[in-house]
Formats: sequence, structure tokens, C-alpha cells
Amino acid sequence: MSQSERTDLSDQRMLDAAVELIIERGPDKTTLKDVGELAGYSRGLAGYRFGSKAGLFEFIVRSIGEYWLRELTRVTANRNGIDAICAATDEHLRFCRDAPDRVRAFYLLWFESVSPSSGIKQVVASIHDRRRRDVAQWIRLAVTAGDAQIQVSEDAIAGQFGASIVGIVYHWLQHLDDLDEVAALHESLKQTMRLALGVVN
Repeated sequence: MSQSERTDLSDQRMLDAAVELIIERGPDKTTLKDVGELAGYSRGLAGYRFGSKAGLFEFIVRSIGEYWLRELTRVTANRNGIDAICAATDEHLRFCRDAPDRVRAFYLLWFESVSPSSGIKQVVASIHDRRRRDVAQWIRLAVTAGDAQIQVSEDAIAGQFGASIVGIVYHWLQHLDDLDEVAALHESLKQTMRLALGVVN
């Protein structure tokens, strides 16, 4: 393998190891040494690669966030308004079902980022802002096309959508075996968004 391929492979293995340790022990008790060893490398490789736990956690959040963004871009291509919102909501549920460990690790770090001592606060805030802008843009395009009639600003609706998704994830983290309830919450969110956008069906 080329050096680039070896780096990509080691990054993937360390991402998998870090996700496993975070959901097993929590972020506080996840160490760079343990990540490197669980990934099958020397105890110092993770420290060399990421520099600090904040660097490791930023790598995790960015890696999972970029994957999510690619999938979100794919399912919402050429859509706007309620169609884009429903597609994004369905994709979020699929991500919870298909990659639960990664979703759990991502949101454990997301919630921990509100701590004053968090080293990834700005990274998470940037992802959150990007989500809100995307949803607001979908709504704006639908309003312009006459496919939505809103009583409050698109930014307010986008904020409500983002807050609801995070709330659903929090519920899921508390009830990991109840994906049926999580699916129902996703469906309820879609209906709420239909009402907010003035969509009848």
C-alpha cells in the first residue's frame, strides 16, 4: 500500500477503536494510548497523529459529520421544502439504525461539547450552523416556488427542526432498544414540519 493508503487505513481503524471506547467508557475515560492499542498500533501512534484528546475528538466528529453530510447531500439532491426535510429525517433514522455506534459516539461528543472546557466546541457549533443553514435554504426555496406558506421565518423553523433532531437522539440514547419509538418520533417530526410549512399532504 502507498503511504496515503496506510494513513487512511490507520485513521479508519483508530476511528473504529475510538467509537468503541467512547460508547463503552465515555469520552472522559477514553485515552489516546488505548485507542492506538485497540486499533492494533503502538500506544503512541494516536498521540502522534492527533496530538491530544481534543484533536482525536475533533477527528471523530469531523469524520462522522462529513459522512453524514455526504449522505444528506445525496438524499436531498434536487429537493427542497418538505420533500428535502422528510428525506433528511428518514436518512437520519436510517443512520441511527445502520450505524448506531457511530451515531452514539458522535452525539456523546456533541453533548459534551457544551462544557466550558471542551476542545471541540467550535467544530460542533460549525456543524450545527451548517445544518440550520441547509434546512433554512430548503424552506426558502420552497417559499419562493410557492410550495410552502410559513407564518414565521425559515430560520426559526430550521432551528426547531435541528432542536427536535437533537432531542430525538437524546431520547434514543436513554432508550437504545426502543427504535420503534425513535422511528415514531421521526414521523411525528415530519408531520410537525408539514404543519409549519403549511403543507396539507
